[in-house]
Amino acid sequence: MGALLVKCCVRDGYTHVGPERSVRKIVNSRVIAAPRPGSGSENSRLREKSLLHERRIEDPLAVKRALISDIHSNLEGLEAVLKDIRGQDIDEIYCLGDIIGYGPNPRECIDLIMACDACLLGNHDQGALFDPEGFNSGAERAIFWTREQLEDPRQSAKENARLWDFLGELPRNRKEEGYLFVHGSPRNPLNEYVFPEDIYNQRKMEKLFSLFERSCFQGHTHVPGVFTEGSRFYSPEDVKGEYSFTDEKIMVNVGSVGQPRDGDPRSCYVILTDDGLQYRRVEYDFEKTIEKIYSIQELDNFLGDRLRAGR
Repeated sequence: MGALLVKCCVRDGYTHVGPERSVRKIVNSRVIAAPRPGSGSENSRLREKSLLHERRIEDPLAVKRALISDIHSNLEGLEAVLKDIRGQDIDEIYCLGDIIGYGPNPRECIDLIMACDACLLGNHDQGALFDPEGFNSGAERAIFWTREQLEDPRQSAKENARLWDFLGELPRNRKEEGYLFVHGSPRNPLNEYVFPEDIYNQRKMEKLFSLFERSCFQGHTHVPGVFTEGSRFYSPEDVKGEYSFTDEKIMVNVGSVGQPRDGDPRSCYVILTDDGLQYRRVEYDFEKTIEKIYSIQELDNFLGDRLRAGR
């Protein structure tokens, strides 16, 4: 799948997005999705896109976005984060990938993520679509089990195809107005990890920072924090949950909704504005998620235990 380069502009009352000429028309404070050419009967009507709550976008290039990532089939975590987002006056929600894998509710999580304004492909999403590469045994078993859930014979073939089609159409990155959005890294959008200790790998960091214009937003490691071009890493605690933009380039790990690994079991996401960003931590009923994981033989108990520890 090729990268999706996106530049928004407004003309004739429409917000035009990307080379595929998808368009959204702002009508009465709601955003309506216009069907794409060649979509058969869909061309006869406008399909309203659920964006989780009503909002008005007066300037499509200056919006308040929620950035979420690494859901990993954790329905309780995702529902709690979406509830928190609804109270933050958010204009758009971007998901940076890994909707599925590890957790017990892949179908339900895909359904909710479909309502996001943008979503990227993660390595676990790709692992379900193709063959998982570089996965440990527990992660691999979870992906094979996830495939079975997405091919559930109790569901209609059309419904199963709807979920697979959504995953199969996800782009690997998104670029707009100096921002780069990826799952892994600017160099390898799917699979490259960027850990806090990488600030000591000067060659790696110089290469990564050379690949984007202003700021890069990513997930994958499940460890939130801000990397600066000056080889510093700031955890959310270091900056008291908020970081103001300067002229310095930054890479931002937005953390994980469904499997945090920074010692804090609460779900994590980022609110992005023109001036900077804010980290949000959201409590959820991880014991309920753990109980579900324990009840599924194909999912290792460790995948539940780590939710309690945030590791």
